[in-house]
Amino acid sequence: GPLKPEITITYIAVSAIFFNSGLSLKTEELTSALMHVKLHLFVQIFTLVFFPTAIWLFLQLLSITPINEWLLKGLQTVGCMPPPVSSAVILTKAVGGNEAAAIFNSAFGSFLGIVITPLLLLLFLGSSSSVPFTSIFSQLFMTVVVPLIIGQIVRRYIKDWLERKKPPFGAISSCVLLMIIYTTFCDTFANPNIDLDKFSLIIIVFIIFSVQLSFMFLTFLFSTRNNSGFTAADTVAIIFCSTHKSLTLGIPMLKIVFAGYEHLSLISVPLLIYHPAQILLGSLLVPTIKSWMVSRQK
Repeated sequence: GPLKPEITITYIAVSAIFFNSGLSLKTEELTSALMHVKLHLFVQIFTLVFFPTAIWLFLQLLSITPINEWLLKGLQTVGCMPPPVSSAVILTKAVGGNEAAAIFNSAFGSFLGIVITPLLLLLFLGSSSSVPFTSIFSQLFMTVVVPLIIGQIVRRYIKDWLERKKPPFGAISSCVLLMIIYTTFCDTFANPNIDLDKFSLIIIVFIIFSVQLSFMFLTFLFSTRNNSGFTAADTVAIIFCSTHKSLTLGIPMLKIVFAGYEHLSLISVPLLIYHPAQILLGSLLVPTIKSWMVSRQK
């Protein structure tokens, strides 16, 4: 069509999102949190090792049910995603938790995700990918890593102007992401063979909320043990950073890894549900977690 998504989305839009991230990321804020290695290890191992493995084991049970197989594969892709750059930080700040640790883990997790997420996708869904391994990484490098680095370099020279003007980075990324999601769903309805039944969709929504609540409770239990060494503020950052998944990174990555794949849109659906679900659940739990943290600190 006239939007030419094979060029504007695949290359320009994805690059724009990560250039914008590089430009807006305040690297100086991360240095204070850098030394809390135990917390960082916990979050990254939970997010990028335990989460995808647990989902894979759970999907072995669900594979015998009549749930749409491509939505189940989509659940696996959710498990492989890195933490988001914004929502976990916003909710940690709202509760009054360790914001610096949340910022560091969100940013560090995103950088790790650039390399680890495609590897996890190929490990768990390798047979589904129609793109050669080298092609995935060369495209990821050019559309994700390079724009991020350029954004950080440019930020060094216009830092004062950025601090003064405060450009709407979030709104820009959201608009570009909306364009990516729009073209993804255009691909869905352009495919006459697409078959999405309501039963599968309702079950997937239920599973997503259940997984989020279960994993939040699990991270809470692990991080509040007597010998854990984490403060109440650390626990708040752990709960949100370990269980949240990035839509901003996720959709562009799926577009690259599963480029030209006829079931890409169905695979994307669980991630498109997971993102608003994590914000909704997190927002509802903010008062409860905040009152727990205040009583714990007292």
